[in-house]
Amino acid sequence: MDLEKLKYPLGHYHYEKPSEETWNQWIEHIESMPSKLTKLVSSLSFDAMERTYRPGGWNVKQIVHHFADSHINAFARFKIVLTEESPTIRTYRQTAWAEREDASNEEITDSLDLLSGLHKRWAVLLKTLKPQEKDRKFIHPEYEGERHLEWLTGLYAWHCRHHLAHIKLAIEKESKKESK
Repeated sequence: MDLEKLKYPLGHYHYEKPSEETWNQWIEHIESMPSKLTKLVSSLSFDAMERTYRPGGWNVKQIVHHFADSHINAFARFKIVLTEESPTIRTYRQTAWAEREDASNEEITDSLDLLSGLHKRWAVLLKTLKPQEKDRKFIHPEYEGERHLEWLTGLYAWHCRHHLAHIKLAIEKESKKESK
């Protein structure tokens, strides 16, 4: 498999105006991610948690901690966009965060617990948005022009699926090695 396919097993995020069904699927992806993640990683050994999905990529435990880091920021971004007029949201250096000791710690339970509660609240927030709130605008310094909350929702629904796919790749990669 080529490196680009390993980096982006689902492809890059591409926004299209969602139907009501797609919107609800996005919320379901966000709401169910913690339970899917827990199911994927709960029986992994210490060695399995050290596996990467590609050369130079994050290992499984770093991805779990990255979910926590990223989604704390995401939830805060949603709240800021909903309560301020066209804010510029703050970015963070995700690679630097992933290199911190707390993000390479083998103990992932706290991140899993954090994600469980956070995603429950996030799902409630998304399910209760008024139609006009989905169109609330913001500036994201890493992208050109204004974006809207609906775009951001799709991005994080993709993000959930994207990193779950990375973990599956890491698990499958090792399983293939062991079966040879």
